[in-house]
Amino acid sequence: QVQFVESGGGLVQPGGSLRLSCAASGFTFSSYVMSWYRQAPGKGRMLVAGITAGGNRNYADSVKGRFTISRDNAKNTVYLQMNSLKPEDTAVYYCNAVTYYSGPPRFSSWGQGTQVVVSS
Repeated sequence: QVQFVESGGGLVQPGGSLRLSCAASGFTFSSYVMSWYRQAPGKGRMLVAGITAGGNRNYADSVKGRFTISRDNAKNTVYLQMNSLKPEDTAVYYCNAVTYYSGPPRFSSWGQGTQVVVSS
């Protein structure tokens, strides 16, 4: 059974930082690109960043230079370090596996997500 458990969100002031984690299980983690998505209130789910098993990274233009994605294949966990946060980064953040960056999510099951609120 595929499972994603996201954590690390919270309330932070503009300019602040957060580190999100996503623990994955039920599939061969090291075989997939892992991606972070976010869904802001009233909007669709948007791809934020992805990382291949070998560590190649891609980012949405809106987060490039501020966010860093990383992974630990031994722990089946993907991380998202978010710096210089802006109010427009407010969203629920999710992870999933893909077969290539910008490809559709490989699994239909999603975690509960982790809420990030950037506000003064």
